Amino acid sequence: MTKRPQGYREFRRGWPIVLSSMLGVGLGLSPLPFYTIGVLAPHLHAAFGWGMGQIFFGITITTFVMLVAGPLAGYLSARFGPRPVALWSLLAFGLAFMSFALTNGSLQLYYLTWGAMALVGAGTLPITWTRGVNSWFEERKGLALGLALMGTGLFGIFSKPLTAWLIEGFGWRGAYVGLGLLPILVAAPVAFALFRNTDGDPLAPASTRVVEGLSFGETLRSWRLWLMVAAFIPISFALGGPIPNMENILKAMGFAKSDVIRLTPFIGLSALIGRLVGGWLLDRFWAPAVALVILCLPGLSCWMLAHGELSFLQAALSICLIGFAVGVEYDLMAFLVARYFGMRGYTQTYSLLYVCFSIGAGFGPAVFGWSFDRSGSYAGVLMVSVGALLAGAVSFLFLGRYRDEATPPLAVQAADALPAGTRA
Repeated sequence: MTKRPQGYREFRRGWPIVLSSMLGVGLGLSPLPFYTIGVLAPHLHAAFGWGMGQIFFGITITTFVMLVAGPLAGYLSARFGPRPVALWSLLAFGLAFMSFALTNGSLQLYYLTWGAMALVGAGTLPITWTRGVNSWFEERKGLALGLALMGTGLFGIFSKPLTAWLIEGFGWRGAYVGLGLLPILVAAPVAFALFRNTDGDPLAPASTRVVEGLSFGETLRSWRLWLMVAAFIPISFALGGPIPNMENILKAMGFAKSDVIRLTPFIGLSALIGRLVGGWLLDRFWAPAVALVILCLPGLSCWMLAHGELSFLQAALSICLIGFAVGVEYDLMAFLVARYFGMRGYTQTYSLLYVCFSIGAGFGPAVFGWSFDRSGSYAGVLMVSVGALLAGAVSFLFLGRYRDEATPPLAVQAADALPAGTRA
């Protein structure tokens, strides 16, 4: 009988972790407010007269809260395991999101709701889910992460049309209630049934009984960690800024409302493809080289969106390139942490990087909105994003070989061409 490859055995054992993580991430704090605010913003503007910058500043509020909530979720996940943290957070996050329906015109209440949602929803972030996936997979770690995190792409495909349908049928307040029910009625029951910690689980891989790698304190002293921080912040700004503003970007370029509705779902579809293709590439090629290629593509998109009028096909291509890169960002982060630092201090390290990533992604939408409010155009901030993407992508090349790697993967030979002081 032909022996099954290790990757097959990993997926046979770990598919419940991947499926529950996919739904948990897709209906959690990371994508749900981010993908829907662009559709809801015009209705908030019409109801209360708020500017786009004021509305999108809610995402920035979540960034400030995440500076505390993200590491806290990571600590709790390391202390008690990711399962209970994720389950309780899904329930609380859904209720907090529904409370937007009570918005009464007070910006203070609106911002307070964003902050409360971020605080209780931090356990739904990839911080918890990727710890579970990384613990259950080794040979196909990149693909497993890509599949688990493609929940953001799946939700991105139908989130905007679903939100528009809910608004049409139940008003914007009803849309907030309907969307808030998704993590409670869909993600939480599946996670309760399928998502498991590795500790004490007889099906868990034997390798998880010994946690290898650097401690969090040792990781903090590594220059590679701070290089990742310096790279991810501008990247997250450049990728996070255009997506919530995409409806308004297309509208400012002269696209009809019907075309905007047809174009924006390409973000989620391309993000879904990015998850799968990116995970496959990360398992086979040197991750920094993969990041360089993939992250340069949205730079071209930002340049195209900033210059002149685009046809429908050109706009679709630009959106797809941005979405494809967005589909790779979180699994790239999780993959780099696991490969360069190991699993010993994984949760705390990933939490730190995620918070830093959230700084850029949190300020990006508001800065884009304010830029449009002041100038009536997105061209300037889009060009800034081009430079940010290129600088961040090139930075990854200096990471060198993976930790304790005797034989480098394909394409890592590029690292040998770097100055000697930059190689592992």
